[in-house]
Amino acid sequence: MVFGDSLSAAYGLALESGWVHLLEQRLAQEKFGYLVVNASISGETTAGGRQRIEQSLAQHRPAIVIVELGANDGLRGLPLTAMGDNLGAIIQACRRHGARVLLVGMRLPPNYGIAYAQKFQDTYLQLAQRHKLGPVPFLLEGFADRRELFQADNLHPTAQAQPLILENIWRPLRGLLNRLLKT
Repeated sequence: MVFGDSLSAAYGLALESGWVHLLEQRLAQEKFGYLVVNASISGETTAGGRQRIEQSLAQHRPAIVIVELGANDGLRGLPLTAMGDNLGAIIQACRRHGARVLLVGMRLPPNYGIAYAQKFQDTYLQLAQRHKLGPVPFLLEGFADRRELFQADNLHPTAQAQPLILENIWRPLRGLLNRLLKT
């Protein structure tokens, strides 16, 4: 299950162009035998995700949850301690339901101030350490500075960027999938 915001909900794109749909195709191509549920909502904050995680887990019963939340918290300048608490609660809920977690990191543009942007980024690393999660990829790694790969709002990646997002997710996810197959 992908539990995210507009970056996972294919905002401004045809759903079949989004990285989540591409992930579903990759899983089928590599014969992993998993279905993908996209429980992402455009505009979602970590507080909203925290409120709806239990229902999503009960409804879909995922083996793995890709948590891609926090960008909207950062863009709104919300307190990072609350963001960390919300993400921590989401991770704990996933584990209580027996799901493995891949936490996806985000970064903010520098116009939010260097200190806030660094603390924002560090929140993901601290959560990964505290909850003993694997490496936290940056969703937009390798192309965040390439304007041509973003829609007119300068926030949402274009269809051409979606395969790059998939590759950023695929590396750590594949390791998680392989570990699940061994258990």
